[in-house]
Amino acid sequence: MSLRSIFTSSHHVAALCLAVWLSLVAAAQAQTVIERLVSPGPLSNAHLEVQKDCGACHVSFKKDAQNALCLDCHDDVAADIQRKGGFHGKSPDIDGQPCKACHTEHEGADFSIVKFDSAAFDHALTDYALKGGHSDVACKECHLSDKKYREAPSGCAACHNSDEPHKGRLGTDCQSCHNVDDWSQVEFDHSTTEFSLLGKHRQQTCKACHIDELYKDLPSKCIDCHNEDDAHNGSFGAACETCHDSNSWLKTAFNHRRKTGFALSGKHAAIECKACHTVTLFEPKLERACIACHRDDDPHKGSQGDNCGACHNENSWTRNTRFDHDLSQFPLLGEHRKAECGACHLSKRFKEAETDCAACHDEDDKHNGALGQDCGLCHNPNDWALWIFDHDSQTQFQLTGAHEDLSCASCHKKQKRQKVSQSSECIACHRADDKHRGEYGGDCARCHTTEDFKRIRYP
Repeated sequence: MSLRSIFTSSHHVAALCLAVWLSLVAAAQAQTVIERLVSPGPLSNAHLEVQKDCGACHVSFKKDAQNALCLDCHDDVAADIQRKGGFHGKSPDIDGQPCKACHTEHEGADFSIVKFDSAAFDHALTDYALKGGHSDVACKECHLSDKKYREAPSGCAACHNSDEPHKGRLGTDCQSCHNVDDWSQVEFDHSTTEFSLLGKHRQQTCKACHIDELYKDLPSKCIDCHNEDDAHNGSFGAACETCHDSNSWLKTAFNHRRKTGFALSGKHAAIECKACHTVTLFEPKLERACIACHRDDDPHKGSQGDNCGACHNENSWTRNTRFDHDLSQFPLLGEHRKAECGACHLSKRFKEAETDCAACHDEDDKHNGALGQDCGLCHNPNDWALWIFDHDSQTQFQLTGAHEDLSCASCHKKQKRQKVSQSSECIACHRADDKHRGEYGGDCARCHTTEDFKRIRYP
């Protein structure tokens, strides 16, 4: 093919394309003209801006497409329908209906495409149902003339800003305290704060504590409000709640055992706090030993230690005293159990009492001290006359023969207060019986026996 023929063919194609495009434009213009010619009437002022653009609301030969075009422009209504909220999403009369069922057009510029009867309108079909005091409010109080109905604010502060006494200090969530039935009735769950209202605190007005509308950083200690009610004048500190409660300031309840570990029993329960707590309730920390408070009452002058409770009780300092003498170094056995304390303890310094038998029984000693002071070697506390002493096992001198019937005093004649000692030589007792006058020494047993001194046993 020649260059000329190719050039000629290209011109033909371009001319053809141009002809097609011109024909389409002409058709579109013709369609617009036709649409204008067959238009049912002028649009309302609400749609005046699309007066010349029929395609903004209509698709040729597709009536069903019109609804989608409406919602494309009115996207806020589309959103309501999608979420099932607002009037268009909640009203059962709208569900599934095309927009034009309620909103007709082409009725003239002054025609209202919204058929709305405010008196018959059910506000419950919106996102803000009218309840309580709101049900009697005129529409214009919330819906301004230059705003759409849907643009009316729903926050309390938007309408009640002028009569809001807190001046914004508590934020805009008014319904957390107030209700729509009566603005003056306040319901606030104070337990959601760090200070729950209990007892008589529930009966107080808010301003009794929240002076000058102060709500944050308000002091919460009892003494902050009840300083003038403090009968202790601060001597018991600021923790009033340890004794008092919110039901009654005058009635006190303090579990001394649970709170301190020191139960107030007997006469301790009747004494005043300041009898022990002489400075403040908590300072200085009190000692719990009896002697800390009763040192002046101690007749033992500290000789019995600090544990007064081992003998005494809280009901009476002098009555029903108890002491287990068996746990001491001198258990009370036999007749000792019947003895009065004062019989042995001549003073209240009990530890000064001597434990030697002779200390109490010196006058009862028939041996006049010849057998020492350890009476317990022979006697026992059941009866002074009941005694037993095994000379054969308890000494190194066995009593045999005529020695068996001798009294103790026959040999033990001298007082020996500390330690009993007696010579075991025969001559110590039989020197007067020695016919030999010592010529044969002092060991009489070489010839004599204990059965009879006169009987001779030759070596």
